[in-house]
Amino acid sequence: MSGTTTAAVRPRRRATGAGAGANRWVVLVVLCVSLLLVALDATVLHVAVPAVTEDLKPGAMELLWIVDIYPLVCASLLILFGTLGDRVGRRRVLLLGYALFGVASAAAAVAPSAEALIGARALLGVGGAMIMPATLSILRQVFPDRRERALAIGIWSAVAAVGAAVGPLLGGFLLEHFWWGSVFLVNIPLMLVSLPVGRLLLPESRGDRNGPWDVVGALMAAAGLFGVVFAVKRLGSGETAVDALTMAPLVLGALLLFLFVRRQRRRTFPLVDLKMFARPAFSTAVGCIVLAMLALVGLELIAAQYLQLVLGLSPLQTGLRLLPLTLAAMAAGLAGARLLRRFGPRRMVCFGFCLTAVAVLTLTAMGGVDNAGLLLFGFVLLGFGLETTLFGAYESMLSEAPAAQAGGAAAIGETSYQLGAGIGIALLGSVMNAAYAPGLSRVPGVPQSASAAAGHSLGEAYEVAGRLGGPTGAALRHAARDSFVHGLHVTLLVSAGLLLLGAVMALRLPRAMQCEEAAVEVPAPREPQMSRVSA
Repeated sequence: MSGTTTAAVRPRRRATGAGAGANRWVVLVVLCVSLLLVALDATVLHVAVPAVTEDLKPGAMELLWIVDIYPLVCASLLILFGTLGDRVGRRRVLLLGYALFGVASAAAAVAPSAEALIGARALLGVGGAMIMPATLSILRQVFPDRRERALAIGIWSAVAAVGAAVGPLLGGFLLEHFWWGSVFLVNIPLMLVSLPVGRLLLPESRGDRNGPWDVVGALMAAAGLFGVVFAVKRLGSGETAVDALTMAPLVLGALLLFLFVRRQRRRTFPLVDLKMFARPAFSTAVGCIVLAMLALVGLELIAAQYLQLVLGLSPLQTGLRLLPLTLAAMAAGLAGARLLRRFGPRRMVCFGFCLTAVAVLTLTAMGGVDNAGLLLFGFVLLGFGLETTLFGAYESMLSEAPAAQAGGAAAIGETSYQLGAGIGIALLGSVMNAAYAPGLSRVPGVPQSASAAAGHSLGEAYEVAGRLGGPTGAALRHAARDSFVHGLHVTLLVSAGLLLLGAVMALRLPRAMQCEEAAVEVPAPREPQMSRVSA
């Protein structure tokens, strides 16, 4: 590889190599700060939506874009920037992502209009797409020993769980004391610290730079993913599949991805080495990531509605009820390395899927009255099982990928996560609606038009019931709540079935964790540009 020399190094060299000795744990801290930043920004805006709506007066479509443009752009560009980092330097792409993230955060904080905020959030998505694959690929480099890398991935994934949980809490605290733009300003101090520290401490690494970088292929992948993710998000928001604004991006995006795959197979130097998918462990791990997110991400949204609309909890109480799920996920991430060494990828991921399925089936006992003990038990099992599954799948995927393809592999993993999440919201949301709506079609005294409106969602049913008032409104409210609980039970059963399917899929993973003595990658001595040779 050009720019790096891979060799078995003596103890004397090990102390000075990038990512060697204690320095690699300092590098992990820097990478975890990067991840924390991206995870925070994915959720911190959720609690600020009412304040943004009141100040900027966005329309319904503009508000949807304000919330969704960040994950949409980020998911679309992961492969582009992941593979670009393999070519031009992963640290370089990461540091550029830091800078862009800081600038975009400042622009979002002072956005004077909905359009400006959408643009700033899109730039945040570009920065996030530069940061996410780079953190995992650098982690792959500085932890060549699989046992240590498993521990590092566990810490990394625990930080992701912290960021997702802290985002809404931090946003709520800031909104109580400052204006809505303050939820973006928290990124700037982290960036001001991360840029110089990352430049000083993070090692540079590249993959195989033979042949030109496939610019056309990168743009095809980005445009194809944008179309597919956009369509999936519209389906998840309740739009029909026959809607032109949903179907056209879906078909065009799928076509571009098909052409992208065909192009990569024909190129001598492909952007993404599709031969990685021929490795059973890699393809199975990617499938497990998609299936785990598909089975569970929609449940988080449904659970939040259940806690607030059925049990009548406040947003803060809802967040506190869901907190055990996050704490259990953190514990699973920290214990993941030990579990992986003891049980191996196959049994660990199978166990994670089965435990999560047990948690989901336990939650089918939820009804119209609060049962705090049941929810606590179910959410703890859910958090631990889900994180165990994702940890084992991510670790197997990253370890199976060649070091030269670390950026592309990390991008594939993150893209799989995003696609699984989007498809899960659309699929489980459709299951929920199909089970919920029929229960409102024959409520005595309720006009057909009111029943149809109430069948869209539980929140809308409560609004219709409030307008009707009297015994009729009370009957509609009671029927809607019972129908929602019934729909939740059906959705949980479907989710459990998908999780058990994932457990079967995980049987293709390796039985044991293979820990070969890995070589440590150290920077080659600086030489004049004309005399540099490839090892």
